Amino acid sequence: MAVVASPDILGTGRRKSSIARVRIRPGEGLIRINDRELDAYFTNTRQRNAVLAPLEQTGKRAELDVRIRVDGGGITGQADACKLGIARALKKLDEQLADGLRDAGHLTRDGRMKERKKYGLRGARRGTQFSKR
Repeated sequence: MAVVASPDILGTGRRKSSIARVRIRPGEGLIRINDRELDAYFTNTRQRNAVLAPLEQTGKRAELDVRIRVDGGGITGQADACKLGIARALKKLDEQLADGLRDAGHLTRDGRMKERKKYGLRGARRGTQFSKR
């Protein structure tokens, strides 16, 4: 049995503890995230704009279909993970888009993570309340 190559181009994006697996293929501009429409999944305009930014910047918004599976973290981390995944997939699609995406900051992974709690403290940095008596 012959294996048929998928026309999908893959990209993985991460932010905090969110991971987005992105598939792009030629189409008419449909964006589905966890089998829901973009507007239904990201209700905040800032998060929708973050997801769409690489597509808008390269002018590929209307000619590519995007399917994303994202899990972990919060809604803002997921939006930024989707942005990075889309940018990486666009870079694989056309290597000439990489310079513009990099200049706009879409290919840079945001490495900020939550700081771990330390022993003897109530959080990462907050200590216990001082009591004079």
